[in-house]
Amino acid sequence: MTVLGTLLGGRYRLDAQIGRGGMSTVYRAFDTVLERSVAVKLMHREIASDSDQLERFRREARSVARLNHPHIVTVIDAGEEPSEGGDEAGVGAPYIVLEYVEGETLKDLIRRDGPLEITQAIAYAIELARALGAAHERMIVHRDVKPQNVLIGEEGGAKITDFGIARTLTEEGLTIAGRVLGTTDYVSPEQALGQPVTGQSDLYSLGVVLYEMLTGQVPFRGESPVAVAMCHVREQVPDVQQLRPEVSAATASVVDRAVAKDLDYRYHDAASMVADLEELLAIEAARAGQATGEVTSVLRTLPGKARRRLPWRMRHPARWAASLALLGAIVAIALVAAAQQAHKGTGVAPDVHASAGLQAVPLSQTAAHDYNPFGTGPENHNRVQNVVDSDPNTSWSTAHYYEATLKKAGGTGVGVYLDASPGVVARAIEIQTPTPGFDVQIYSARNANLSYPYGDSTPLTSRGWHGPLASATSVRNGQRIKLSSAATPYRYYLIWLTTLPPGQQSASISDLTLFK
Repeated sequence: MTVLGTLLGGRYRLDAQIGRGGMSTVYRAFDTVLERSVAVKLMHREIASDSDQLERFRREARSVARLNHPHIVTVIDAGEEPSEGGDEAGVGAPYIVLEYVEGETLKDLIRRDGPLEITQAIAYAIELARALGAAHERMIVHRDVKPQNVLIGEEGGAKITDFGIARTLTEEGLTIAGRVLGTTDYVSPEQALGQPVTGQSDLYSLGVVLYEMLTGQVPFRGESPVAVAMCHVREQVPDVQQLRPEVSAATASVVDRAVAKDLDYRYHDAASMVADLEELLAIEAARAGQATGEVTSVLRTLPGKARRRLPWRMRHPARWAASLALLGAIVAIALVAAAQQAHKGTGVAPDVHASAGLQAVPLSQTAAHDYNPFGTGPENHNRVQNVVDSDPNTSWSTAHYYEATLKKAGGTGVGVYLDASPGVVARAIEIQTPTPGFDVQIYSARNANLSYPYGDSTPLTSRGWHGPLASATSVRNGQRIKLSSAATPYRYYLIWLTTLPPGQQSASISDLTLFK
């Protein structure tokens, strides 16, 4: 076992183990020459003892080091730790030095948040397909494309790592010395059968990764890795729309083509898959009506043909912002005359009844906003106005989660807030839901800070939210929750879900009614 503190090549100090696989161990290390953090992948001694494997590792390391792409983890250096008379601290083991990416793996992100926003999943797929294309052009096939080998940096971009290593360490098939290499959850049929592997195999695996980003789960389960591999050989990947109905037919079609077993139908090269994904992102972003985070970054890189599918405000955000500022000034003047009244709009749902001393507050048609500050993006943004449309047959729902407590990297919960501008002293709120049983807290704010990026860990109270004014467990359909607002008029009221209904992966709200 390698001792932490070892100095490889007289330069790279091993500081902490950050990953371990069947072939190598990865360490966070410190480059004492350039004074920066790096990642060091150190091959296990038992594999390095094979001279053929060692030579292939060296040759492949030199090849991968020539790859230069913004979505490929850069190889910085390579070397071999010499034997030291039987000492186990890196004896005779080759190593590769890579850039250190501060963040998490795509697998960790999926495990934490469940299915990603559709546009976010497509944006990541574009970045990965572009990276694979750059490698394929240099005749390098990854052979182990999976979310565990994709790093999501702090700024949101995706970078694929372990390029060429799987190919270098395997000669054919899935095993070496009885050890399963890679994760068969993403293996292409031809690779599972030990047949020649090309760039199309990487695109199949990328299609499975896209499937998992959209659904939160891999397509096949089995009692062993070999059983899963045989599923990829014999069975069709399940329809992505069955698990996530809101996925469009166009998106499902791209997934289906990527994971086709027929090589004549599967994408022939990364460029053709990238082109379809770029068109798809433009379509889905236009449908969603907004873009945040890494989606915005990828939209800026789309070619002209795809960008023309976007609405004007998304193609020209600077001019759109200037137009909004001018419009805002005009609207502000118009609002002066109504400064003491909340917006009128959709009215009150027909089965909501006022009680003694309480009066329902009619809100505007755009008063509802989804709120997912600790997550990775909007939460069914295009459906949130259903909670103020006075129609109990329409609803907003959370995304699907596998963690019933809605725990995320920065905090816990997801919700909807109502804008009762310019302010109202709310004394109660009524929740209508087709999925009773979730827990909620109610917060209020005069001027909530809504400018934090998604995933920021700043707590609600530090964002300007007061409270909670009230809380309720196992919410019933039609439950009215009394608020303790101390006669203070607030503009915003946040309905914050902290758990999901028992045994369910999402929660829905059909109508919200404020009372004053």
